[in-house]
Amino acid sequence: MAKLAFRLNNVPVEEADLVRSLLVDQEIDFYETTAGRWGISVAAIWVKTDEEFTRARELIEQFQVGHSRAMRDQYTEDVNAGRVPTLWQLLRASPVIFITYWLLIGAVVVISVLPIYGYFN
Repeated sequence: MAKLAFRLNNVPVEEADLVRSLLVDQEIDFYETTAGRWGISVAAIWVKTDEEFTRARELIEQFQVGHSRAMRDQYTEDVNAGRVPTLWQLLRASPVIFITYWLLIGAVVVISVLPIYGYFN
């Protein structure tokens, strides 16, 4: 019976492609399911046999350790090089959008708190 080896929901396309190529290189027989038209199903990579599942999970876990470390290092490098925008840079780039978001956040907080405030008064 097939076993779920790797969920693809909210996984970047590049990472999913790397996992697929890893499984193909190791000659592990797998198939994919999509999230469906409305995105409510499980998008995943499934492995057909128990032996291949164990091997696939080990490979994927090793890959994820290295990949997450590389992504964290890349992010740190981008922050140090100034390629990640700061809050101030975002405000200067699009002040109308920035202020609109903060007004919406404030409105949600007020709408959420007013019933509680009215209950206790």
